[in-house]
Amino acid sequence: MATINDNYLKLKAGYLFPEIGRRVNAFAAANPDAPIIRLGIGDVTEPLPEACRTAMIKAVEDMGDRSTFKGYGPEQGYGWLREAIATHDFQARGCDISADEIFVSDGSKCDCGNILDIFGNNNTIAVTDPVYPVYVDTNVMAGHTGEASDRGEYGGLIYLPISAENHFTAEIPSQKVDLIYLCFPNNPTGATATREHLADWVNYARANGSIIFFDAAYEAFITDPSLPHSIYEIEGARECAIEFRSFSKNAGFTGTRCALTVVPKTLKGKAADGSDVELWGLWNRRQSTKFNGVSYIVQRGAEAVYSPAGKAQTRALIDFYMENARIIREQLTSAGIQVYGGVNAPYVWVKTPHGLSSWDFFDKLLHTCNVVGTPGSGFGAAGEGYFRISAFNSRDNVNEAMRRIVEKFKS
Repeated sequence: MATINDNYLKLKAGYLFPEIGRRVNAFAAANPDAPIIRLGIGDVTEPLPEACRTAMIKAVEDMGDRSTFKGYGPEQGYGWLREAIATHDFQARGCDISADEIFVSDGSKCDCGNILDIFGNNNTIAVTDPVYPVYVDTNVMAGHTGEASDRGEYGGLIYLPISAENHFTAEIPSQKVDLIYLCFPNNPTGATATREHLADWVNYARANGSIIFFDAAYEAFITDPSLPHSIYEIEGARECAIEFRSFSKNAGFTGTRCALTVVPKTLKGKAADGSDVELWGLWNRRQSTKFNGVSYIVQRGAEAVYSPAGKAQTRALIDFYMENARIIREQLTSAGIQVYGGVNAPYVWVKTPHGLSSWDFFDKLLHTCNVVGTPGSGFGAAGEGYFRISAFNSRDNVNEAMRRIVEKFKS
């Protein structure tokens, strides 16, 4: 009989969001008339920008003409899209990033897991707590951890607790680590990192030969002009950081799938013989072997994000969701519930009221308000006692969900 990858058996009972789905489905089956509002999973609800739709329709027409038909595209992404990304997302902010250092993909979630393919099995790995579960689970699957403790913490990982006391920004570790996962604006807490804080991390990484995996999937939601959108705005980051970005949340591509990863050509790792190896070449080889690229149609839609109309329409989408976040923050605060985030990010991080646990608060909201959120404990032990509410939904749903919660909890 074929053997399995036993590392999968170390994973906790279920990935966070499927477990949420299981509980919600069970409740819905028992209460078929319940008007459930889902503010849990960070999926968008508003239509793709018109500029993107128009570009994709044109691209479909291209596929119907032999002279403009496209078959296999470049695994790294079409040059015209990578040039647009480099120009508008990086060079416009003073980042020294070129088009040939950008790899277009079908999702930053995928890339955050797949990037481990080019790194060895003996690296010391640091993650924040709470943490986006994909960072941890993909390392478990790859065999980089031990078993999970009763607190859900895996042996072999270094956890960096983030809390209200440290403004939900991870403190620099006292020991040397090789791979560091940072996410700003942060999922799930909605916290942001100042330029000075990222500079501290870059200086640490350069001093220790570390690589930072910088997840910037929510950078478009930053409203404070003093905050950096990219780690490459920090001097020296080209020597120590890989950045992940996505079109999912800013332009509504969750169901369309388009993202990007930046691997500077100045970035190096160590081979077993002690020699320095360029990581760009390894990632390029990995993508060329295991990935066939994002469809021409989708990439044309992504390119349109950078057109004048696309920029305006994308900005309107972002503003729409951030207005939702403002409503959530203000309404929960009026009910006496303590909240964080939701200012430079589309997530509101809620301190569970009345000493309720994360899952107890989840069940209470579901059963009494018919509102779904995300238990903080699902993001790690330090997330216990917190709850994530997503601003990705229609305005009517957000207003109605807040009305129900305020009615239930306001003293």
